[in-house]
Amino acid sequence: MKIIWGALATICLILLSGALVAWSGAYDVAALAPNLPGERSILHRIMRQSVQTRAAADRIQVPQDLATLAPKGARDFEEMCSTCHGAPGKEPSEIGVGLNPRPPRLEDTGPGWSTSEMFWIVKNGIRMTGMPAFGPTHDDERIWSIVAFARTLPGMTADNYVQVTGGGQTSSHDHSAHQHPREDHGRGHEHDHGHQENQ
Repeated sequence: MKIIWGALATICLILLSGALVAWSGAYDVAALAPNLPGERSILHRIMRQSVQTRAAADRIQVPQDLATLAPKGARDFEEMCSTCHGAPGKEPSEIGVGLNPRPPRLEDTGPGWSTSEMFWIVKNGIRMTGMPAFGPTHDDERIWSIVAFARTLPGMTADNYVQVTGGGQTSSHDHSAHQHPREDHGRGHEHDHGHQENQ
């Protein structure tokens, strides 16, 4: 019985400490603030588990003709996704660079998510990551088209990307003075969109 009461007391102490930190304003919510030790990995694990659980619960059925939908999703990806995630031969815009967590490169992290999980992410978004929910503005067929195109990114060259999307050129804004690495460097959990592992 003493062990149970001790465990409850510990939990209450942790919750109280968290509440005090929250109300004191000590926790820095700035996007530029470094994460606490372990914060990135913990939040990323929570996000990944949440997506996997809900994508399975929704019994999402991947279209049999998914590959044929990719060309339809190319323009949407260029206009709505590459700004934050970048693309083959294209760096993210200033918006994507300034987000915390840093949006993942989908050509790198996409294979780490199942196709149904990617659909769930695009449709529902990821809270507090900058990844919006496209479900309110796009029907399922259009979302599947975006997912289908994202699935083609691994191995795609910069020239191929420009050909299929008409985009891919970097911003006219000079980025030469501040090249942005693809790695997150611990700034936050990825929206493995597939939007930091198969977003």
